[in-house]
Amino acid sequence: MAMMRVLGRITSINVRKVLWALDELGLAYDREDWGLPIRDPKVPEFLALNPNGQVPVLIDGDFSMWESNAILVYLAERYGMGVLLPDDIQTRALALQWLGWQVSDLNPAWMYAVLALQRKVPGYDNAERIAESLTRWTARMDILEAELAKGRPFIAGDSFSIADIAMGLSIHRWFCLPAEKKAMPATEDYYRRLMAREAGARWMSAETP
Repeated sequence: MAMMRVLGRITSINVRKVLWALDELGLAYDREDWGLPIRDPKVPEFLALNPNGQVPVLIDGDFSMWESNAILVYLAERYGMGVLLPDDIQTRALALQWLGWQVSDLNPAWMYAVLALQRKVPGYDNAERIAESLTRWTARMDILEAELAKGRPFIAGDSFSIADIAMGLSIHRWFCLPAEKKAMPATEDYYRRLMAREAGARWMSAETP
C-alpha cells in the first residue's frame, strides 16, 4: 500500500490539523509543500485534486480528498474509530458538533485580528476592524470557556478526539496573539493538556501560530 501524502505547507492551520491526526494514529505519510508563498496551488496539477486551489489535500492510495475537517473524519473513521472518534454515538455527535463549530463560528471571528496582529499582512491595519474581530473572537472563546469549565478533560467528554485537534490549533492562536486578552482559565488548562501530547506540542509550536 502506498504511503499517504499530504499536500500543504505547515504554516497552514488546516494542514497541521491533518498532520496532528496522522501523528496521533501513528500513520506514515509524506508531506509536500504546496500553498503560497512556497508553491502556487492554482496550477492544473493541483486543481485536478482540489478545484478550490487550497490546502490541504490528502492522497491515500488511489483516493484523494480536500477540506481539513472532512479529512479528519475520514482518518478517524478509517484508521482511528475509538481512538480519534468515540464509539458511543452521542459522544461522537458532540465531537462532530464542536468540529463543525470550530470552522463555522470560531475561526471566522479571529481571521482579521490574526492577519493584522500576528501575520502582519499588508492592508489589514484597520483599527476598528481589528477591535471588532477581537470582540467577536472573545465572545466565541467565552462559549468555549463555559463548556470547558464544566470539568471534562476534552471538548466532547473524557476522550481525546479530532474535535480537540481542531480546537487546540485555534486556541493556540488565541494564546499566541500579541494583544491584551480576557483571562480564560479553563481554556488555558485545556490548552496545557493538549500541549502535553507529543503531537500536540509538535503542531502547536510557537513558530506556527
